[in-house]
Amino acid sequence: MNGRPPEAAASPPDLAALEAWALARNLLLRLRAGRRLGIWGLQVAVARPLGPGRAQLLGELKGWAYPGRSGLQLDTMRVQGQDTALVGPLIWAATFAWALEATPCRSARLLAIHDDDRQHRRLVRYFSRLGFEPLRELGAGPADLSLRLIWGGAGLLMRGDCAEGARRCARWLVRADQGKAA
Repeated sequence: MNGRPPEAAASPPDLAALEAWALARNLLLRLRAGRRLGIWGLQVAVARPLGPGRAQLLGELKGWAYPGRSGLQLDTMRVQGQDTALVGPLIWAATFAWALEATPCRSARLLAIHDDDRQHRRLVRYFSRLGFEPLRELGAGPADLSLRLIWGGAGLLMRGDCAEGARRCARWLVRADQGKAA
């Protein structure tokens, strides 16, 4: 991928290719994953270099994974600043690539939090674009208490395939990159 857009090929992009692609666009892609007691903690960040030893954080994602096919759990995603069209898809692509390369995880779960109706609809649409599909609503019932403690609120629990998500993000990056060049 070395500076060229990630192709929308049958196989998802790998982390090294995504890092090279980001660097060619003056972006730093960094992933930190540690494993303790069989659980991986994950943080993916994208920043813009500002000079020696300085960078502006543009976005990050936090999550965790346990060793299982559906073990990737995505918690917090934040993108901030100007000129960030490539940041979100790059973070998602790197997250999925990491799961496929470093873990047995092949699907991911996340919660489209329901704090506000309008924002919730936007989240569900956004996650659907990434290939996530609804699993079930987490509400105020006693059966949902343990999952609400894990996810930190009520909302729509969704699951997505990591390889499909990585391919969708690669296509998204190509489109965003082409739009930026125009």
